[in-house]
Amino acid sequence: MVIIEVSLLSGFIMTSRSRMLLENRTIVEKIEVKANVVYIYLKKLNDESQTFILQLEQVIQVKNLKPATIKIYDYYQPGGLQISYNLGVRS
Repeated sequence: MVIIEVSLLSGFIMTSRSRMLLENRTIVEKIEVKANVVYIYLKKLNDESQTFILQLEQVIQVKNLKPATIKIYDYYQPGGLQISYNLGVRS
């Protein structure tokens, strides 16, 4: 199992529609939202390219937003290979 860990930007939440669309994908085992982090659990990965879109809604205006991160790692070996990305904000 693979986990995609998405840290949300301060003041943003994932929309319920976005969660529903992700949960309907066959590759997605489950989704958890804790504080400002979304965990997407994938059954398994193969050689096919996958695209995941999270629609966010700004609920609180925050100045000087800091980049958020996305981490991808193996559920059974969380200390192993991790891929991280930084997300910025578009004006």
